[in-house]
Amino acid sequence: MPSAVALSPDALTPDEFTARLRALAPRYWDRHPFHLRLHEGRLTAHELRLWAANRWYYQRAIPRKDAAILSNCPDVDVRRAWRERIVWHDGDRPGEGGAEDWLRLAEAVGLSREEVLDERHVLPGTRFAVDAYVTFARTRPWVEAVASGLTEMFSRDLMARRLADMRLHYPWIAEEGFAYFTARLGVVADEGKSTVDIVVRHCRTRGQQEAAVAALAFKCDVLRGLLDAVDYHCAGGSS
Repeated sequence: MPSAVALSPDALTPDEFTARLRALAPRYWDRHPFHLRLHEGRLTAHELRLWAANRWYYQRAIPRKDAAILSNCPDVDVRRAWRERIVWHDGDRPGEGGAEDWLRLAEAVGLSREEVLDERHVLPGTRFAVDAYVTFARTRPWVEAVASGLTEMFSRDLMARRLADMRLHYPWIAEEGFAYFTARLGVVADEGKSTVDIVVRHCRTRGQQEAAVAALAFKCDVLRGLLDAVDYHCAGGSS
């Protein structure tokens, strides 16, 4: 790995910078009212299906977001590490990968594969938020796009709790429907640490650090915007 460029005089120390990033945890979507109802077992089957279909639109965008980062990143070491994320989601062949596992969840809650893939249930708010995220990754400096993915720092505990709560409160969901969560739990902690390392190593000025914090805040808003759209629809709002 190439040696890091020295920090500029006004830059935060690595520990201070990391603390600024972690301080955004309250903006993560784990505290969104829709997620709270999901974990409490208060969603109807229809609401679970709407959530799964809209979350699919986000899942299918992740490899395109990661490909945009690769196309903008001049650092070969980062590219080597980052391309594994695309493989994880897309798989090496048809029928494999995280996206396929999410489709299995959608089927387990009662959706057909066809209605998920044709996106008939995707709400305008979901589409707007997710498309904005892909555009951000394509048009902003690559390290800001990487920083936007630091929601991984907050996701492992939420994912473990979701798996336990969904098994408890929605026993009608077949176990194979949880393949996405069980597989993701095995990689998200390591991915989160490697992402922090990349961002800290490459943000050497205060301006770069502030841009990275803003990028993570933006990603939190994207995720909450997706749930806002689903929650509003479930409450009877027009789409």
